Amino acid sequence: METTTLTPENPSQTQPKHKHREGTPVDPLKLMALSMGLCKELRVLLIKVDSSGRQTFNISEVKEQRIPLSKISIENTAAQVIRSCKGARVKGKFKESYLVPTFSVKPNIAIMTPIPREKLNPPTPSIYLESKRDAFSPVLLQFCTDPKNAVTVIRGLAGSLRLNLGLFSTKSLVEQPADENWDTSGSAQTWPCESSRSHTTIAKYAQYQASSFQESLQEEKESENEEEEQKTVGKIIKFGTNIDLSDPKRWKPQLQELLKLPAFMRVESSHNMLSHVGHTILGMNTVQLYMKVPGSRTPGHQENNNFCSVNINIGPGDCEWFAVHEHYWEAINKFCEKHGVDYLTGSWWPVLEDLYSSNIPVYRFIQRPGDLVWINAGTVHWVQAVGWCNNIAWNVGPLNFTYFQLPSYQYQLALERFEWNKVKKVKSIVPMIHVSWNVARIIKITDQDTFKMIKHCLMQSIKHIQILRDQLVAAGKKICYQGRVKDEPAYYCNECDVEVFDLLFVTSENSSKKTYVVHCEDCARAKSLALAGVVVLEQYRIEELMRIYDSFTLVSITFEFCTVSEIPEYV
Repeated sequence: METTTLTPENPSQTQPKHKHREGTPVDPLKLMALSMGLCKELRVLLIKVDSSGRQTFNISEVKEQRIPLSKISIENTAAQVIRSCKGARVKGKFKESYLVPTFSVKPNIAIMTPIPREKLNPPTPSIYLESKRDAFSPVLLQFCTDPKNAVTVIRGLAGSLRLNLGLFSTKSLVEQPADENWDTSGSAQTWPCESSRSHTTIAKYAQYQASSFQESLQEEKESENEEEEQKTVGKIIKFGTNIDLSDPKRWKPQLQELLKLPAFMRVESSHNMLSHVGHTILGMNTVQLYMKVPGSRTPGHQENNNFCSVNINIGPGDCEWFAVHEHYWEAINKFCEKHGVDYLTGSWWPVLEDLYSSNIPVYRFIQRPGDLVWINAGTVHWVQAVGWCNNIAWNVGPLNFTYFQLPSYQYQLALERFEWNKVKKVKSIVPMIHVSWNVARIIKITDQDTFKMIKHCLMQSIKHIQILRDQLVAAGKKICYQGRVKDEPAYYCNECDVEVFDLLFVTSENSSKKTYVVHCEDCARAKSLALAGVVVLEQYRIEELMRIYDSFTLVSITFEFCTVSEIPEYV
């Protein structure tokens, strides 16, 4: 007896998607309603039997077993996930995390073991490069991205790669101790780090930078004639931050020069998660310039969504850095709370003695002109300019460097911060759900831990979408399909800044100007519990997400290693 399973073609699957003429504005409030729910199918089993020398078929309907939602795992197909969601009957909002429960690739660091005072200021790993071959060695990649290494200083990079850093100098582009932070009265050290914002141009800041240097020379000359040293009074200085160098036409020579860097450090690379966002995130997947005078400070922080960062000092002066491993960020967060400053959005400068007394080791080092600082995923850091200098910086998300199996650390920390930002109602600059689906669609993942975490995130995303979708349909709410277009950015709630993926709750703020605002479900229901005046848009057909999910599998590859020389020296 032979059995064959057939799935009759569903006419609804052959109908064309909603289309509109290119350039013609679409009013989301007038879109046709999408079919209510997932396309249905009847599974039929044909059983071949022999009867009096003739072959005939018996037809039997197949009833597939529904797996409880709590038992669903990444081993199940998208169809099984959908069926479990439909049978779950979740009451209220589905709130499961996107993180894999009880799974972590973080290194084990014993925080309860007392660290001797002399080891609370450990030496910073500094790699000295002598040739281009050293810069492109897999050993350098392995060392920088090792979760145990919070920060790495790469010295001699500009020389070994023959980088023309003069392209980033002020000319070509047109004072308190660094370990102290005093309050405005100068009477006590404090965590809050005062600053105010204003806007200017590169040319105007260049004039300020030059005049600041001249003033310093004059003050130094006058101080030589003084018999007694007087205590200097704090003054306001200007720090030129976040200067955008993303325009490929205007900054072509500068951006081309950075292509000399190893692939894992480049602004754009197939192995960089941020290259798969699908749109620009200024300062993260683009280059930004920082123009500094002595005393310019970058207060304490972790990078957006805990991504790695690359920072090159153009010179001519030095910068002093302080760094703490990601493992201790919660302890530093508690210090911020104690001193009344917000860890995620506030401006703060740690008092080193507070950290040492809490058994927190701090890396402290000087970044000289031409030095590249690699900040590993999640590292807490703060920086002060010692002299007059420019720095360039951007973020990277190492992905799929399989032969060291380290990208899972970056992905876990990024997703953890995504979840924490939601709790604290802070915007995740990197839309992690959007990025995870793009990575699954584009990249073949070869690292098992990374695959496990991304696949779990996709599975949770499908659960969130399908359960919410079923609840809306059951309540009689129409869902309108409006597919995404090229370079369309990810969406965030206009009220709480949480990422909104696939199902958008849209309202019209001004009917005459046709301006539409995206909300998450919670904020949309806060305006109207029954979602009156709210249009629900769906950007992906569920069949498309199911196809991506099922196609996303772990890829096995074999490496043939050639012999590589060790990096000449690191301390």
